[in-house]
Amino acid sequence: MTVNSSTDPGIAERLERIWKTEPGLRGWFATVDHKQIGLRYLVTAFLFLLIGGIEALLLRLQLAGPGRHVLTPDQYNELFTMHGMTMIFLYALPILSGFSNFLWPLLLGSRDMAFPRLNAFSYWVFLFSGLFMYASFLVGRPPDAGWFNYVPYSGRNYNQNVGMDLYALGMVFYGISTTVGSINFVVSLLRTKAPGMSINRVPIIIWGTLTASVGNLFAVPAVSLAFLLLWFDRNFYTHFYDATLGGHPLLWQHLFWMFGHPWVYAIVLPAMGIVSDALPVFCRRPLVGYTPVALSTVTTMFIGFGVWVHHMFATGLPPLSLSFFSAASIIIVLPSAVAVFAWIATIFTGRPVFKTPFLFFAGFIVLFTIGGVSGFMTASVPLDWQLTDTYFVVAHMHYVLLGINVFPVIGGLTFWFPKFTGRMLNERLGKWSFWIMFIGFNAGFFPMHISGLLGMPRRIYTYPPGLGWDLPNLVTSVGSFLFAAGILLFLINVVLSLKSKRMADANPWDAPSLEWTISSPPPSYNFAVIPTLASRHPLWEDRLDNGGASSSLSEGLLLDHGRETVATTPLDAEPIAILRMPEDSLMPFTTTIVLTVLFGALLLHAWWIAGLAAILTFIATVAWLWPQASLGQTAEAI
Repeated sequence: MTVNSSTDPGIAERLERIWKTEPGLRGWFATVDHKQIGLRYLVTAFLFLLIGGIEALLLRLQLAGPGRHVLTPDQYNELFTMHGMTMIFLYALPILSGFSNFLWPLLLGSRDMAFPRLNAFSYWVFLFSGLFMYASFLVGRPPDAGWFNYVPYSGRNYNQNVGMDLYALGMVFYGISTTVGSINFVVSLLRTKAPGMSINRVPIIIWGTLTASVGNLFAVPAVSLAFLLLWFDRNFYTHFYDATLGGHPLLWQHLFWMFGHPWVYAIVLPAMGIVSDALPVFCRRPLVGYTPVALSTVTTMFIGFGVWVHHMFATGLPPLSLSFFSAASIIIVLPSAVAVFAWIATIFTGRPVFKTPFLFFAGFIVLFTIGGVSGFMTASVPLDWQLTDTYFVVAHMHYVLLGINVFPVIGGLTFWFPKFTGRMLNERLGKWSFWIMFIGFNAGFFPMHISGLLGMPRRIYTYPPGLGWDLPNLVTSVGSFLFAAGILLFLINVVLSLKSKRMADANPWDAPSLEWTISSPPPSYNFAVIPTLASRHPLWEDRLDNGGASSSLSEGLLLDHGRETVATTPLDAEPIAILRMPEDSLMPFTTTIVLTVLFGALLLHAWWIAGLAAILTFIATVAWLWPQASLGQTAEAI
């Protein structure tokens, strides 16, 4: 039934009764509301960022000067392993999943993700897999072979540490979360867009997360297999990686980097999407080159699957194969350059408003360029041979994995904070936090390039004086603490703003996209009626030339007979069915608990417990799916 939400004041109350999560402890564990799940992702991933940051600061205290003994060699190895694992796996992608989980249905004009229960399950698995890997601290032996975990260093012959088994099984566990979450994002885009939101009207952040999700579906199985084979080698004396018994250590590197390099783009492309969608708001004009930027997003991931040997140039592979991978590593710069030129053109042809989010996005463009140039340098095989395993590579990785991720994340959190909470962050504190973070980041990580060019190797516990490394390391350590101070100031801003009684307007930034058409924070049902889109910028239609097209934002399908949303065609977004969405359920949480017991039993070789947990996992899955499937079991044709 098509209705006008402004003429029926009872619509909101009826929909709130249908969609609101039950209050109390049961509701907290059972909710499938994408907004609550998105906020949990954001908070949990940010906590992991803080933990990884503390680990990094301890490492920088150790390296601030020559011959220091803040940490023992074993403690140093454990901390840099956990720091890398935390930042790359438990922070960088999950924080972006938090944005996407919260924003996707709002951006697409839907009432929830395609698979709400699977969405909740992905969060719980992420949380418990992270806790599973951090349980290595409780047994006193965290993994210590680096986040890349190269064999034979991580094999049982050289490393009896139980933390290595926790890491191996934990990554297989974590892969479940990434895989089901990626499936959910892909299906949500294909099936739950609002009528009229054709594929050429979806925001760029949707393109970024979609591309990352499709990439993860191909990349994550490789690393899950790598860790599973390692666990077999360590616990059942197989020899997949043992060269003395017919195995091959380079098999690990191939499997790991087949995943690792696409993963870089999985944690960069959604962040680039944040910038592509939010930066134009402060330039008071649409993004320059929407179509080229969308195509460059997809192209980057496509080429990214052909550059994994970029990380293996020094392993003795045939020179002819190195030339192909070197060429691919250079070519992949081109689609990234398309996005950079689009952002610069948007700023240059717009009327920039220098608010805090704009500063973070502009700072990101600078860091993105520096990280891209240093990556282009290491794509040359002869130069890479000189730079491999030096601090130059560490500098590049931090510009790519930290700078290109954290600055869009903080900018995005500032931009969407009123949508998340209904409140605005303090502008003065926000600008102070930006400048402290930006100066601290470059002071902390740019000198690493110099340390690397001076010959400082990676993963070094300490170093003697007189090698020219003293001053660059001191500056790096000071800059790292300055960067941490900027993060702390941002957190102070968040706390003070949450305590403020001043509420934000529904659209405080004058943004054009669909999520700003509803109240901040959004109601549990998102949209009172399902909107119909006629352009890419529904709130700017009166100031842009859209050929007379006009979106319908207050009149549309009501869908108030239970939890419902509309299904549309993948490309043209023509409505074809009404989807019955599932109610809140404890089954995703229960299934995660049983899976955690299963992986714990595998770690302890408690086979009867593992068998029982496997059976209970099957039972929990059946209970989850019975009697109502998540997507379209009782879909009605429109």
